[in-house]
Amino acid sequence: MQRLLILSVFCVVLVACAERQREQKATTTAASSSGKWFMDVHHKVEGLTKDAVAGAHQKDLQVQGKYGVNYQRYWFDEASGRVYCLVNAPNKEAAEKVHREAHGLVADEITEVKEGQ
Repeated sequence: MQRLLILSVFCVVLVACAERQREQKATTTAASSSGKWFMDVHHKVEGLTKDAVAGAHQKDLQVQGKYGVNYQRYWFDEASGRVYCLVNAPNKEAAEKVHREAHGLVADEITEVKEGQ
């Protein structure tokens, strides 16, 4: 009985993970078909931690739809306080509005980028 319960829970988790991956792929595909790609750079975020940047990213995700923006991924270095964000947006200003409204940590640079092969 216990094995059946564990197996059932495992199956539910697998299905939920697969659904999340499908949703993320659909979001990425939709974003790449509209707007432009930008990489934003925050040069020195004081007190940067893994949890802090993850929390800021979640706040971006909550606000982004209002501006037609899709924050895709981020990279960071705790030692230097640098953060890099990949975003699909209609323009730089829309990407900046999301950061400003979500958490106030506006990027020091926003550069339009194109994906290579």
